Amino acid sequence: MRLVRATQGAIEHERRRTRRVPIRSKVRLSIAGQEIEGETLDVSMEGLLVKTQRTVPVGSSVDVCLLLSKEMRPVTTVGRVVRLPGASQMGIHLGRVVPAESQRLQEFLLAMVPVNA
Repeated sequence: MRLVRATQGAIEHERRRTRRVPIRSKVRLSIAGQEIEGETLDVSMEGLLVKTQRTVPVGSSVDVCLLLSKEMRPVTTVGRVVRLPGASQMGIHLGRVVPAESQRLQEFLLAMVPVNA
C-alpha cells in the first residue's frame, strides 16, 4: 500500500502497520439496528478512533459510514470495536474493506499526509 510505504519511516516505533491521520469528520455507526452518530479523531487504513455520545462493548461488530468530505461519497465498511480509551471514545478496527472503498480511503488519507512526514 502506498500509504504504508509513504509513512513507514515515521511509524517504525509504533505497533500499527498504517499511519493514523488526525481527521475530524462525521461518522455513523450501526449496531443491531441502532444508529450512533459521532466524529472521528483519527483515521487509518485499518481503523479509526471515534468520539460518540455512547459506546458499545469491545468486540461488537459495527457497520461504519465514514463521511470524510463533501466532495466524495461516504466510505462504508464493517468494523469491530477493539478498545474504549475514554468514556465517549471507541477504537474501531476496519475488517473487510472492499477494494473500491479501500482505494478511496487510501487516496483521501494520502492527500492528508504531509510530504516530509
